[in-house]
Amino acid sequence: MALILPLISFLIGYWGVHVLTPIRQLLASLLARLLIPAIIVYNMVFYQEGSLWLIGFSFISSVFFFCIFYYFKKDKLRALCLSYLNGAWLGFPFALALFGPQASSTIVALYIGGSLFGNICAVMAVSQTRQDPKFIIKNVLLSPPVIALSLGAMLSIWDFTAYESHPWVQGLYQANKVLVTFTGMCILGMWLSKIRIGLSDLKQSLLLISSRMFLAVFVCLAAYYVLPIPHQWLTYAVMFMFFALPPAANIVALETYYQGTGHSAKYIASGTIASAILIGIYGVVLHVLVPGL
Repeated sequence: MALILPLISFLIGYWGVHVLTPIRQLLASLLARLLIPAIIVYNMVFYQEGSLWLIGFSFISSVFFFCIFYYFKKDKLRALCLSYLNGAWLGFPFALALFGPQASSTIVALYIGGSLFGNICAVMAVSQTRQDPKFIIKNVLLSPPVIALSLGAMLSIWDFTAYESHPWVQGLYQANKVLVTFTGMCILGMWLSKIRIGLSDLKQSLLLISSRMFLAVFVCLAAYYVLPIPHQWLTYAVMFMFFALPPAANIVALETYYQGTGHSAKYIASGTIASAILIGIYGVVLHVLVPGL
């Protein structure tokens, strides 16, 4: 049942692309600037143990994967596509579909860390010239996740615990998560309906994402033994799923702006399909092995 909403949302975007294209940018802005920041603020106000460590884990892991893939590929754009992941449009819908609402706090923290990496490193990776540190800092501070994080941190000074179970709070929160899933999967459907990739592109993306997932096993094991993150199946299941996500969609916009090319569009498209396949397999296997998850 949990997969019905993501599937329907994807098909609406895929089949209704001609009707929905005029509002695609509006949906993307709504998702990035309102719906996801609202989830971040909620999870900061009703703080979950280990969230700050998960943010740091996500950021450091993204840097690690960028360095590893750049070392082997000698291509900053390709390395960026393998380390700056789509935690916004796809991370939330996939996590909620596979694990339900209880995965929210984990995927929020992972998304924040990955987004911080992207806002700091993405422009430096695609730009042909050295970037002014002031520009980078301003770009980070004005990014929606950082603004939401700051707002949530300020609100967390007061104790709102008594309001967490309030019907209005929970109703708005649950409605927001439905909108996040619908909007993210609908945008994905519209996007993939316009892009054609070859079998070789898909095979390469499957191989690269599988390689990252293999390395992620050791990264997650290191976090288990080193970081004070709660030792819960769900937390680590979501952490591992995060590394199966495709490249962030806004990489192609940055590449187009700074380099005048769009090579990353093919990486993003093939990576998205490969990611959906691998996450689907991962979800089935995980729920068979751990039925109560």
